[in-house]
Amino acid sequence: MRRSMLFLPGNTPNILINGDALGADAVIFDLEDAVSPDEKDAARILVRSAISALGFRGCEIIVRINAIDTPYWEEDLREIIPLRPALIMPPKTSCAQDVLTVDARIAALERECGLEPGSVRLIPLIETALGVENAYQIASAAPRVAAIFLGGEDLTADLRCKRTREGAEIAYARSRMVCAARAAGVDVYDTPFTDVNDDEGLVLDAKTAKSLGFTGKAAISPRHVPGINEVFSPSMAEIDYAYEVLEAIRLAKEQGRGAISLRGKMIDAPIVARARQTIEAAEQLGLGGKRA
Repeated sequence: MRRSMLFLPGNTPNILINGDALGADAVIFDLEDAVSPDEKDAARILVRSAISALGFRGCEIIVRINAIDTPYWEEDLREIIPLRPALIMPPKTSCAQDVLTVDARIAALERECGLEPGSVRLIPLIETALGVENAYQIASAAPRVAAIFLGGEDLTADLRCKRTREGAEIAYARSRMVCAARAAGVDVYDTPFTDVNDDEGLVLDAKTAKSLGFTGKAAISPRHVPGINEVFSPSMAEIDYAYEVLEAIRLAKEQGRGAISLRGKMIDAPIVARARQTIEAAEQLGLGGKRA
């Protein structure tokens, strides 16, 4: 289960070597924004060596490559794909063709390396107004797309507005991204909360993202990872209620009843679906419950 994704600058060896000990479900090795142009080659080699030597057990490996309008992205893929990371994150994705361009290059490299086709998935980073409007086309552009990801900082710059703690300026983008992802049958991840020292703000922001339907949330600081993990994990009360729902449905079927209520509320198909989702998440996280 991918609740939290932590960005790690690709040019900082002291941070990279501790990546799997920081509590995130996934780490994003960043070859783009965190790395200046004169350090691109060194960062690429450093990330390749770190993945190859350290393994990063217990967390998923994602690599954010450089945008396809730069001279760096193909070399990024050439160095990284042979290591079979879980996901490649192409930034500044604004249309389906951007996805298809990266998809084709990855497919060619998979063939060259003897990897099974589709081994490396994609999580396009959507951070422009055009990208938000094309979110569904991006999410459904290729079978390799496993999720889409909202980049709030670049998006607000493109929108010519200020990024705020409350996040009203990205409310539309968040909702559109979630709808697009769910329609395409892929996961969707929220932008990082960038005030490293505002723990309360981080939790509120994560709760907002979860309430909208995001699968999880990214972080730029290890300090934010525990809060994100907690918000995107089902509580014991939620797990217990989910088991109660399924038990109520089981009893209703045994008794030949077409309708059933629990705690004064009718239990319908959406409630049952949410209960099953909660139990699935709890099982993935090794959390118990009344009937675990």
